[in-house]
Amino acid sequence: MKKLTALLIALMLLASCVPFALAAEAAEPASHILVVYFSATGTTKGVAEKLAEGLSADLYEIVPQEPYTGADLNWNNSKSRTSIEMDDPACRPAIAGELPDLTAYDTLFIGYPIWWGDAPRIVSSFVENVDLTDKTLAVIFTSGSSGLGSSMKHLEQQSGAGSWLEGKRFTSRATVEELVSWAKSLGIEP
Repeated sequence: MKKLTALLIALMLLASCVPFALAAEAAEPASHILVVYFSATGTTKGVAEKLAEGLSADLYEIVPQEPYTGADLNWNNSKSRTSIEMDDPACRPAIAGELPDLTAYDTLFIGYPIWWGDAPRIVSSFVENVDLTDKTLAVIFTSGSSGLGSSMKHLEQQSGAGSWLEGKRFTSRATVEELVSWAKSLGIEP
């Protein structure tokens, strides 16, 4: 009877430790690579998801505290929200929720659409509010026809940290294979 009681107590103690072990395991990121993206229309989201899939990377979406509407995105209207934000280099839209803990990541891809030749101001909000020290960074950007412009240079200056690699434009038709091939050309492996 004493052995049975001792065995039951040991099993109860062991069972009480399992939730703690699972919680600690869940807190660890699955990858050393994080794909961070902002997408107003879904194009950049699709590219970021393909890149994360191909690299077995974790994914973090920059979500604006105040979501963008179709009217906000009207670049033909100088009074639209995005026109006003992009006309003000100091504008920093608020990000909803908590920013990710980057301590376990050594590589970040930052994805965004090109707006007025630059990264949307909410991406600046992100890079200015996380610690990118000792991180390797590369940007993926989406655009119908615009190039990178000064967007990466601006983000690098705003972050004040990290080792920034050359960025590249992708369309919604980009394949997982194309994205992974590009990442590997930068020396980034899953």
